[in-house]
Amino acid sequence: MKKRFKIALTLLLIIIIVLISGFLIYASDYYRADEVAMEIMADKTNLSFRNNMMILSPTIPGDTALIFYPGAKVEYTAYLPIMEKLSREGITCVLINMPLNFAIFNKNAANKVFAELPNIKKWFIGGHSLGGAMASSYAAEHKDKIKGLILLGAYIYGDVAPENALTIYGTLNSDLEKNIDYTENIIVIDGGNHAQFGNYGEQKGDLPATITSDEQQEISVKAILEFIENKSKQ
Repeated sequence: MKKRFKIALTLLLIIIIVLISGFLIYASDYYRADEVAMEIMADKTNLSFRNNMMILSPTIPGDTALIFYPGAKVEYTAYLPIMEKLSREGITCVLINMPLNFAIFNKNAANKVFAELPNIKKWFIGGHSLGGAMASSYAAEHKDKIKGLILLGAYIYGDVAPENALTIYGTLNSDLEKNIDYTENIIVIDGGNHAQFGNYGEQKGDLPATITSDEQQEISVKAILEFIENKSKQ
């Protein structure tokens, strides 16, 4: 009996080790930030690193900030271009470096941000793809802290009212529609795809966009700013 138990335990441990090793190999093959994002990071103007996060501060400090969760298997610095566009408009942006580039492993990462920026009064959270799902879950559980949710290539996950969320996706990522059962605050970008919210190149399974990543991000930034302005008045 003891011998069978030892054999079973050994086999279980082998299976666990194989599964963990396989996942680590899978996670190590992630999407890296392109040269546009790397140039912004190299410049370091209004850019600071604290507690495993990157903060983009506007030239004129304000009281509004966006915490952003990256998509699965995407280097968080890939979202520097779209975050820089927002920071130029007065929004403090906080990019979270997730464990193994998976937001699912640190859904509550936003908790550590508030103390880092005590002058911020209006907090928004957002994310891309899986990062959006985890940001949505966080917003649902922290309604007392978060004024609004911003989803890029993602949809509401959890108990968040559609009027408190902005959903943006491209027509070439239209499979998201089957998961969206609400009609408020939805922006569909004609010719946009899934990957171009970030700057990390083509994504496996994604259709080629018919607009540039800069165009897709500019449309997104305009919608985000309007959403933040409207929610900030409430």
